[in-house]
Amino acid sequence: MGVTEDLADDLAQQVIKYVEASGDEQVISDIVKILGATSQTAEEAFLTSMRVRRANIAARALLLERVKSFKAKQETGGKSGESSGE
Repeated sequence: MGVTEDLADDLAQQVIKYVEASGDEQVISDIVKILGATSQTAEEAFLTSMRVRRANIAARALLLERVKSFKAKQETGGKSGESSGE
């Protein structure tokens, strides 16, 4: 990545950590305003990084839930399969 993307991605990572810890979603809008007022390129790179990272977080959470559900079904199915086979 270029300097703009690297800086925007680093900022996005820090913002995501802060939002997850604090619940303060307003900080994203405040940062976008600052970036937009000074550099539209930086604003777009930041927003892109935020969207990509948040989408990835949501997708990984969904996958984790599916894996847990699958494992639970396997455990339940394995136990009932053993007793029904007798």
